[in-house]
Amino acid sequence: MLRRSGKFLAERLKQIIPDAFVFAILLTLVAGLCAWTFTDSSGGEVLDAWFNGFWMLLEFGMQMVLILATGYAIALSEPVSRIIDAAMRRVRSPFQVYLVVMVMGALLSLISWSWVIITAVFARELANRVDKIDYAYLTACVYLSSWPWVCGLSSSIPLLLNTNGNFMIEAGLLDGKIPIEATLGSTVNIVYFITGLVVIPTMMVLMRPRRTDVTVINEMLELGNNAAAMTVAQEAEQLRHPSSTLSDSLNHGRLPVLLVALAGVTYIISYFVRQGFDINLEIMIFIFLMAGLLAHRTPINYVTAMKRSCSNVSGIIFQYPFYAGIMGLMMFTGLGSMIADWMSSFATPASLPAIAQFAGAAVNFFIPSAGGEWAVVGPSFVEAAKSVGSTLSPGELQQLIAKVALAVAYGETSTNLLQPFFLLIILPVMGAGVRIQARDVMGYMVIPFVVWYSVTMAILTWVPM
Repeated sequence: MLRRSGKFLAERLKQIIPDAFVFAILLTLVAGLCAWTFTDSSGGEVLDAWFNGFWMLLEFGMQMVLILATGYAIALSEPVSRIIDAAMRRVRSPFQVYLVVMVMGALLSLISWSWVIITAVFARELANRVDKIDYAYLTACVYLSSWPWVCGLSSSIPLLLNTNGNFMIEAGLLDGKIPIEATLGSTVNIVYFITGLVVIPTMMVLMRPRRTDVTVINEMLELGNNAAAMTVAQEAEQLRHPSSTLSDSLNHGRLPVLLVALAGVTYIISYFVRQGFDINLEIMIFIFLMAGLLAHRTPINYVTAMKRSCSNVSGIIFQYPFYAGIMGLMMFTGLGSMIADWMSSFATPASLPAIAQFAGAAVNFFIPSAGGEWAVVGPSFVEAAKSVGSTLSPGELQQLIAKVALAVAYGETSTNLLQPFFLLIILPVMGAGVRIQARDVMGYMVIPFVVWYSVTMAILTWVPM
């Protein structure tokens, strides 16, 4: 049943879902029209909000480009190829590939959401080596495998609430920070993770296409994709001058790379000694850079790997500003907070988490960033929690606020399955030299969204903090 339904939806939605950029344009028009119609903003103020928002994700967008390129460059190295060869001795069937990718991706994303790039790299190599892998479905598995980031170490809303002097404390909405133990360490969050680790991989394995009805990666390769058949080292070797030159000695020399990489490794060790297990995008990119240098060993090898890695990141470069513009429309016109105020106005202590989940899911279409979304809707829901929880003790009120914050985060990540924004993170790896688009993948996300959203609502409603 799940297999037939998944295939049916995938085929039908290919005919409906446009390119991810068209999705961004349509959301821009909807957000702009709503801001102009339902807020006090004039047409000029709406345009100002859109323009000012355009530049809010420039740093984040560059971080995404770097983490994708540096992560993929590692995957193109000989050491990683040997690791994958070893893994191939145990992973030989489509069933095993889908299951391993789902579980591996979940565990990696629990550490950092950016580690989905490692899952994508591993999945792509498995697709090249295991017969009868449906490549679009495998891409969907990679994308869905990142779901636990929201309950893991890189979950932005709980981390923000645990930050001294965060914007909610400065605004007087909170008396002090909410510790991680009250959010990520709560019973609700633990149940959420354990349940998802069972339900989501099981659902995707049951939905997998029949072996007789798959489109493998070799059938999707673009014409002229010959460089992929050549290793990075072979391509770099072809760049040598016919005669021995100083430039070639520097390009292919290992000592400069080794010295820089050792300096980098020294800093990484000192960072974790000083900061503890504090993983953020900056340290992840730095680790990927140093690991890539060590894996490729020579400057020209790394340059060649990065050239390949950067060849398919155009979607991030020009689409992220449009989503930032949508974020600006929601934030600077007051549209986002107005929506949150309306939703929370008829809440009770029992129903508020479910309402916050819905708000997180709905607003995520327009602000596909948990931190940005919390900045818009968080104040309204904290005020609502304090209002409906006025008779609760301080400890119980903190638990309610923590649960509402998790609900917004869970709702936000659920509609990532229907919103192709974060699919742009893995498509540069899964789509390099391959004819695959968001519409080929998103149809497989509908059933998981419905099931997991419903399960999450039940957890938020019935499981105590």
